[in-house]
Amino acid sequence: MNTAIVGGSGFLGTHVARTLFKRGHEVLALSRRGRGPLEGVRYLKADAAKGEGLEILAGADAAIYLAGIIRERDQTFEVVHVEGVRRVVEAMQAFGVRRLLFVSALGARRGTKSRYFETKARGEEIVRASGLGWTIFRPSLIFGEGDEFFGRILKGLVRMPLPFIPIIGSGDYPFRPVWAGDVAEALSQSLEKPETLAEAYDLVGPKEYTYRELVLLVRDALGSKMPLLSLPVGFFSALSRLPGAPMTPDQLFMLLEGNTGDPVKMRTVFELQWRRLEEELPRILGIEGT
Repeated sequence: MNTAIVGGSGFLGTHVARTLFKRGHEVLALSRRGRGPLEGVRYLKADAAKGEGLEILAGADAAIYLAGIIRERDQTFEVVHVEGVRRVVEAMQAFGVRRLLFVSALGARRGTKSRYFETKARGEEIVRASGLGWTIFRPSLIFGEGDEFFGRILKGLVRMPLPFIPIIGSGDYPFRPVWAGDVAEALSQSLEKPETLAEAYDLVGPKEYTYRELVLLVRDALGSKMPLLSLPVGFFSALSRLPGAPMTPDQLFMLLEGNTGDPVKMRTVFELQWRRLEEELPRILGIEGT
C-alpha cells in the first residue's frame, strides 16, 4: 500500500513511518522540512495548512494526518488542527484517495478552556463529515525515543538548579501514557482492518500514574534524590501568562485535567505490545546502559 503521512518527519511520524515500512508499505512522509531520518522512506516538502505540495496524494492509497502542535509559535492551533485537516481532506476528495487515519488527542472535545482540545475536536468533525473511509485515534501522552514530555520537559524539570523539584498543586492528576511503537502499530493495523472504518479509538498504556508518580520515575531514573515540593496552582497560572513562560495557560489546563482512558475497545481490535513506560524510560532519557 502507498501511504502518505502528513507530519511524517517528527517524533510520532518517524515511529509510524518505520512501522509502515517494515510492514511493506511504500511510505511518503510529508512535512514542511521535507526531510527525515529513515532510509527507504520518501520525504517530501509540503504545507498542509497552505495546501502546498498535496498533489503528491494523487498517487496514494491512504493518508495519515499526524500534524499537530502543543504550543503556538510560528503556527496556530487553528492552522494546523483545522485548516490543515480541511486542506488534506479536500485534496483526498479531489484525487480519489479514500482511506484516512486522523490522530487527534485524548480529551479532544468542544467547550473546554483548551484551544488545543477545541481545535482537535473540530478537526475530528471535518474528518467525520468528509465522506472518506476514516478512523480516528486519540492517544494519551505518547512516550518513546525522541519524545518531548519525558525526554525534555520532565528531564529538564528534574535537572533544574533548585534545591527541590516543583510540582504543580497536588500532582494527583492521572495519566495513562502510551508507547509510540504501540500507537504506530495500531495505525498500521487499522489500514488492514475494515472493521475500524468509521470508528474512534482511545489509545492508552497498560498503567495509570499520577503526575507526581511520573516525575518520581524520571527523578529516580536520573539518579536524583531531590525532594518534590508542591507549589500553588495559582503561582503557575500567573507564571504561564508571562512572555516566554515554560508552560502556556492551555498546557497548564490540560496538565491539571489529567489524561487517561479505558483500554478495552482498543485492546479488542489491535494486537499491541502494550509496553510499559518503565521499559522505555532509560532509552528516552539517554541513560540506557549507564
